[in-house]
Amino acid sequence: MLAMTTTTEISAFLIGYARCSTAEQDLSAQRQALEALGVPNDRVYVDHGLTGTNRDRPGLREAMAACRAGDTLVVTKLDRLARSTRDAHDIGDEITKRGVRLQIGASVHDPTDPVGRLLFNVLAMVAEFERDLIVARTREGMAIAKAKGRLKGKQPKLKSAQEEHLMKLHQAGEHTSAELADLFGVARSTVYRAIARAVSAP
Repeated sequence: MLAMTTTTEISAFLIGYARCSTAEQDLSAQRQALEALGVPNDRVYVDHGLTGTNRDRPGLREAMAACRAGDTLVVTKLDRLARSTRDAHDIGDEITKRGVRLQIGASVHDPTDPVGRLLFNVLAMVAEFERDLIVARTREGMAIAKAKGRLKGKQPKLKSAQEEHLMKLHQAGEHTSAELADLFGVARSTVYRAIARAVSAP
């Protein structure tokens, strides 16, 4: 069940996982909370700028891979681990089959206890409900902005002249993709797309 279990009672390793949805958000609060729960900083795996609806998260993969039978995967809140009821259950079932426990805050989830399962379901449904509310508000805001003519669609990050200049520098071979990204103030993915467009152009 979601019984209160102190970290001193857990003899195996504690593996922490933290996540935030946007690059602007800070993971410090989650890291501090995990440290307070007894998770060493070098055993905390993170995903920065990834939503909980995306199951394919590098940090989550690493955290789950680090867990061995007897270990405990620790998150500050269930919505850091998953934003849908189905994903929460899939992840919970997967680690339970491997003999790994799931700790949410100060409580350890016991899948064999009916009350524990009920509380886990409630937490998962609340996380999914909050996610749905955020999506609905975002869509509503975009619809209002579009109606007022403020939403013009996604603008290209590089103008054609800038992209042409970037390609000349790339072809000269004196700059890495990371350096080009810094020079033009864009993400490396933008540089990769510009190069791919130039290569595929007739």
